[in-house]
Amino acid sequence: MTTPHAAVLAASSASSASSAPGFLSPTGVEVVFVLVGLVTLGAAVVAVTTRQLVHAAMWLVLALGGLAVEYLLLTAEFIAWVQVLIYVGSVVVLILFGLMLTKAPIGRSPDADSGNRPAALVTALAAAAALVALVVDAFRTAWIDLEEVQGSTEVTGEILFRHWVLPFEALSVLLLAALVGAVVLSRLRRAAAGDRPDRQGD
Repeated sequence: MTTPHAAVLAASSASSASSAPGFLSPTGVEVVFVLVGLVTLGAAVVAVTTRQLVHAAMWLVLALGGLAVEYLLLTAEFIAWVQVLIYVGSVVVLILFGLMLTKAPIGRSPDADSGNRPAALVTALAAAAALVALVVDAFRTAWIDLEEVQGSTEVTGEILFRHWVLPFEALSVLLLAALVGAVVLSRLRRAAAGDRPDRQGD
């Protein structure tokens, strides 16, 4: 015979179990998130496999835009707009201007293909598997409450400069080193190109 206290505990546990999130009962936002993720993944794959540079840039726009939509679905509006303004609005436009100013071929380019596709495929699959395993292991039981804003400027700034200051600074140093290296390599190539006519004349 069950006591009223036991009945209340059983009812509360049943209600909590029914209200707990689960993989077998996805919400509409979760379904849209998965669909947008598949479209983004397909666009990224086409962007790195196509032999037409302009088409690759256009597919890259779609992939980066898909990531911005994913951020919006996760209530990270600030990160979504940063994604659109910096990557879609600046990086891709810079790539297109580079293609136009260097008079890159509009059609298929044999230079865009490489014989290292098997090695690149193995490396990409290994990196993807490691990343998925790491994320699943770190956030296995974590659920994001989409009713509350998670990616506002206040929350992003607090998390970035409280918990991720060292990686943020390390990334800035890495980008600075890459910029300095690019400038040095361009000057070395200019110097080598300037010395060639003199040597031929001698």
